[in-house]
Amino acid sequence: MPIQLMALIKVIKRLNNISPPQYCGHIALIGRPNVGKSTLLNSLLDQKISITSRKPQTTRNRILGIDTRDNYQFIFVDTPGIHLSEKSAINKYMNRIASSMINDVDVIVFLVDRLILNEEDENIIKDLLHVSTPKILAINKIDLIDDKNRLLPKIEELSKKINCVDILPISAKNKYNIDNLRDSIKARIPISPHCFDSDQVTDKSLRFIVSELIREKIVRNHGDELPYKVAVEISSYSEKNEIIYIDSIIWVERNSQKKIIVGKSGSNIKRVGIEARRDIESMVEKKIMLKLWVKVKSGWSDNQRILKSFGFDE
Repeated sequence: MPIQLMALIKVIKRLNNISPPQYCGHIALIGRPNVGKSTLLNSLLDQKISITSRKPQTTRNRILGIDTRDNYQFIFVDTPGIHLSEKSAINKYMNRIASSMINDVDVIVFLVDRLILNEEDENIIKDLLHVSTPKILAINKIDLIDDKNRLLPKIEELSKKINCVDILPISAKNKYNIDNLRDSIKARIPISPHCFDSDQVTDKSLRFIVSELIREKIVRNHGDELPYKVAVEISSYSEKNEIIYIDSIIWVERNSQKKIIVGKSGSNIKRVGIEARRDIESMVEKKIMLKLWVKVKSGWSDNQRILKSFGFDE
């Protein structure tokens, strides 16, 4: 075999053994409360990581959703909704968590609700004007817009307000245009080693996700009756003979709130337990024995020490 041909074959073999570069980026999902950030995260991941409800400020913590596709790793950051009111320590905590992410990510996805812009949206836009991070504007819930002809003028108006690299109408609930959103994000992710294993989907522990699923059922069943003074703590988590045993404490601030959650003859807490157990069993694919207790801890939402003990730790 000619020497030149042998050398060419060696070069081709070396090229075939070279792995393609890895891409990895953090993407912040930001917006005011109740614009659909958690629903969008779940749609992007094709599974439920972040809890959702119609009640604003359901998300309290920074939650990572990890999506690895070949040599690309998307690390989505679901943040609490940025709001103007900071009446208690927990409100201040949520705002700090959301605002701090703006300068620490590779891409920002700013969600707005259809054609509706309020004072909280305008406040976020002001903050984003001073950020050089690539920003993608996602106009969510467009399935609820009857007159789609109103969309284009709104897009033009928003493009003048904020310097975005892309503007996309989406429906996080119906997964409309989600693939195009992912492609737009993909184009802005830097070359970087992956931060997580390819099969990991979140940085949160199973105990945390279980506590959030329980809180979701409380918010969905009693969102109109209860304020935000509800926290869920997993006091015991063990497995025996393919059965997972979970004991959980639901903390409220007043006896009147406890009565609402418990309900007449325990009917409300029973319903929350049934719905939460069904979701947990679907997630872990094992039988769950779930016990719930409701306890009162006055003023927990405005106490930094108690918040830290409940996992609200920056």
